[in-house]
Amino acid sequence: MRVVVVGASGHIGTYLVPRLVEEGHEVVAVSRGRREPYREHPAWGRVRRVEADRGKLESRGDFGAFVRDLDPDAVIDLICFTPESARQLAEALRGRVEHFLHCGTIWVHGHSTRVPTTEDQARRPFGEYGTNKAKIEAYLLAEARRGRLPATVLHPGHIVGEGWVPVNPQGNFEPAVFGALARGEELPLPNLGLETVHHVHADDVAQAFVRALSSWSASVGESFHVVSPQAVTLRGYAEAVAGWFGREAHLRFVPFEEWRGGVSEEAAEATWDHIAHSPNCSIEKARRLLGYEPRYTSLEAVREALLSLEQTKGAVSGW
Repeated sequence: MRVVVVGASGHIGTYLVPRLVEEGHEVVAVSRGRREPYREHPAWGRVRRVEADRGKLESRGDFGAFVRDLDPDAVIDLICFTPESARQLAEALRGRVEHFLHCGTIWVHGHSTRVPTTEDQARRPFGEYGTNKAKIEAYLLAEARRGRLPATVLHPGHIVGEGWVPVNPQGNFEPAVFGALARGEELPLPNLGLETVHHVHADDVAQAFVRALSSWSASVGESFHVVSPQAVTLRGYAEAVAGWFGREAHLRFVPFEEWRGGVSEEAAEATWDHIAHSPNCSIEKARRLLGYEPRYTSLEAVREALLSLEQTKGAVSGW
């Protein structure tokens, strides 16, 4: 099967493209520039790599035709963020592909209500990202129900892997939080530290896409959560990270509005987004229908990412 992967050199594509090649697929990797994947793999030598500026092509109405002209049997879109972008590609691919797979997000659910959240729970998204992704999901699954496009939507959590900083125990992306825990320093957490984050290793996301692709009858017209087996609380996460460095976590719990005064506005906004959602999602549907089985727990995925960063950027404790 010829599989076109849009956004192939990013976090997920780094692991997905080699998995597809190893499964025997012919892969066309579409990316905006010649950026190399986060990890080297010999499979990339057997991949056709194509450069395309999606934004520029979409502004002319040409991106869907560009992908269609690559003559794919299946398309995996990892970097679609607006309903208009999804519609342009879907309309060009109707009747032309066996399978279309879209990368969504668990933030389509908005705040958690009954946990673990299952895929059939109501969509009450907030914020531009989650709201747009929910609209894309609704559109693509409606297309599948009408027999117009055989679409599947996979919803990852907070993606973790080599080469980038994970969402930290404060719910933002400040590397200094890991450094403070590594040195045994006091770390303030918002509220009582009981809000949750739900990570997933990028390779487990890649696994899910490959399994969905090979499970056509079970996956078309469906959406699936793709996360680790369990979410973690901010408090539990902080305690685990400190323990990796032989430290005890010294945590101070501060009401959010007071807490935000001690961090940058960017960090405060990221934390608010994460704790307001507090995702905690079920993977039972993906396990049952796709055979999805993540290799990494949330903490194992984060620890691997930190070890990689320590090797490339120096000791975490020095951040």
